Amino acid sequence: MVEEKQVPLPSSVEETAPMRRYGRVEETQPTPRVGPRAVRTPSSIGDRRRGARRFLLVVLLILLVSVFGGLGAGAYALWRRTDTFPRTNVLILGLDRRPDQGTVVRSDTMILMTVYPAGPRIALLSIPRDLYVEIPGYGTNRINTAHFWGESEMEGGGPALAVQTVAQSLGVPVHYYVRLDLDGFRAVVDAVGGVDVVVEKPIVDNAYPTDDYGTVRIEIPAGPQHMDGETALRYARSRHGSSDFDRARRQQQILIALAHRLLEPDVWPQLPAVIHVVRDNLDTDLTARELLQLAPTLQRVGAEGIEHRVIDREMTEPWTTPTGGAVLLPCWEVIHPLVQEMFTP
Repeated sequence: MVEEKQVPLPSSVEETAPMRRYGRVEETQPTPRVGPRAVRTPSSIGDRRRGARRFLLVVLLILLVSVFGGLGAGAYALWRRTDTFPRTNVLILGLDRRPDQGTVVRSDTMILMTVYPAGPRIALLSIPRDLYVEIPGYGTNRINTAHFWGESEMEGGGPALAVQTVAQSLGVPVHYYVRLDLDGFRAVVDAVGGVDVVVEKPIVDNAYPTDDYGTVRIEIPAGPQHMDGETALRYARSRHGSSDFDRARRQQQILIALAHRLLEPDVWPQLPAVIHVVRDNLDTDLTARELLQLAPTLQRVGAEGIEHRVIDREMTEPWTTPTGGAVLLPCWEVIHPLVQEMFTP
């Protein structure tokens, strides 16, 4: 076996080990450490975040007026121009961090979203956190450790390395990222007045983790539910009694339910609260102009038209690492055709 680069491991992160592809085990070694072009400098990241946040108020107001008809000919012109915009892929990162933690944590949720105005088309692909892939500069490991390694190198480097890892693994470009933590998730859902979700089967979790590192029993009954931020977070986050694949589908349900709410006129008066939450809780390298270009596609597609898929057990194989960690080996011969179908032309 090729000797791997020795780097300190966070708790619960596995050592690098051989990766199985197409039914056989291959020895791998880390690629060169992420260079300056792959990881942005802190100042450039900060400038870009501040720029996006500074214009969010204006952007959201313009979008609501223009997309939903308030500007007449101007709205129609914007609608027509969006047809010519290129496909844009955005990595959505959900951080499982407690109030006393910083950003040097693993990503608990990874969803790759594609927006294709010419379609029009919007699609979501959930990536399991235990998918065992090559992390550029660190060898093979769980895909959710990419954010940890990048952020441990430099503040703001986590999203950049996660983006690079997903792009390299799936073979499609990833243009931007959106990063949100648990508090931000709760706040966004509450800001829009909650979301409506049909729970397919009851959720019973006897050990749901709390912010103070304890646990609590939760129950969410089956059937139509109106969820506030805390309930939506519990529904999306609970792992007990189901698989990570089921959890990924529930997370997609919440995202689509949020899209439904944002398209409902009764939510628009709550925009100031939504903007406040975005400003305080969301990190993204999308600029105001880019948001303006992408948002009309949601109105054209509608929440019901958003496609959603999960890299699930049919596309992965359970495997135990030499150190005893349970991971998922990707079946690329199945995953890559799905990715090509969702993220091309």
